Amino acid sequence: MDQAVPLGPALPLLRDAKRVVVKIGSALVVEEKTAAPRAAWLASVAADVAAMRARGTEVVLVSSGAIALARRALGLTRKKLRLEEKQAAAAVGQIRLAGAWQEALSAHGLSAAQLLLTLEDSEDRRRYLNARATLGTLLELGCVPVINENDTVATAEIRFGDNDRLAARVAEMTGADALVLLSDIDGLYTADPRKDPAARHLPVVERISDEIMAMGGEPPPGYSSGGMRTKLIAARIATGAGCAMAIALGKRDNPLRAMEEGAPCTWFLPAPEGRTARKRWIAGSLAPLGSLTVDEGAARALSRGSSLLPAGVRGVEGQFHRGDPVSVRDATGRELARGLSAYDAEDAGRIAGHRSEEIEAILGWRGRDEIVHRDDLVLISP
Repeated sequence: MDQAVPLGPALPLLRDAKRVVVKIGSALVVEEKTAAPRAAWLASVAADVAAMRARGTEVVLVSSGAIALARRALGLTRKKLRLEEKQAAAAVGQIRLAGAWQEALSAHGLSAAQLLLTLEDSEDRRRYLNARATLGTLLELGCVPVINENDTVATAEIRFGDNDRLAARVAEMTGADALVLLSDIDGLYTADPRKDPAARHLPVVERISDEIMAMGGEPPPGYSSGGMRTKLIAARIATGAGCAMAIALGKRDNPLRAMEEGAPCTWFLPAPEGRTARKRWIAGSLAPLGSLTVDEGAARALSRGSSLLPAGVRGVEGQFHRGDPVSVRDATGRELARGLSAYDAEDAGRIAGHRSEEIEAILGWRGRDEIVHRDDLVLISP
């Protein structure tokens, strides 16, 4: 499986990506016999991340391993743990996991930033905007976000259940160009190659059909809680958002560099309409809870693809909260756009007509420079 072969789409997809999310499972992060971090391997991944950052690629890590790092220290060695035991282990292990990544990344002058998310954070509009804004700011500041599911507080009803799907949601949230799932296998096969020697490796999957989904197998043994099926579900989420996704072998040093040099993996190509799906959702599926009236200058800026700044807003109507949909209208009442507001109605009214640098003085805290960011804005055709 380790033999390098040329994979047409693999090199440009990873090398040309401006933002990459990399998911790393527990079995790669934690040495099973000692329950300690695999320091040398983490160092090799950190070196790959540093090389990507040096060429201008932003990297977000979604890393499992918190519970596995704490189980032995807490005497929780049974194969199945109760929810409260998992949460206790996560509380201890999250510190160790963040520390391991900080040590590995700091050797290259990079700062790790820990974020803990739940499924609700990706589905509630306000939490979604908060998480996305935080991630964007961390990347702007040159940090490497290290994300894990918030197992200390998540109940069964609000859990992703595996970090493959969490990584796909993060890729969607951040507008990533590529998502890489580092695994114990070098991609998708027509059948489980551990059981069927005739199984064929698929280097590229253009569309995730029912036939492709049927190729998902059972979760592997050990610490990993995923399996090929959860990776295929993640692929559906990521490619549906316009993000390419790869399943690649992680049990080698410098796994990301190996991919770039042509190591075998499976690339799932993004859906052509993926980038516009969220815009269609904003434009057609959400009823506006309020409206923002803008001046001519703002209207022209919006038509050129700009965000809506407070300075261009002349009126605020309705009762809405941060993350709620609003209608953007000109002075005649004609609807120009729809979007998700970055401010509650009351705060939007207070900063309307003012420059972004005045926001902190007016509100007493510094929010976003935009009332509606262009990523959350859809122009309405006349």
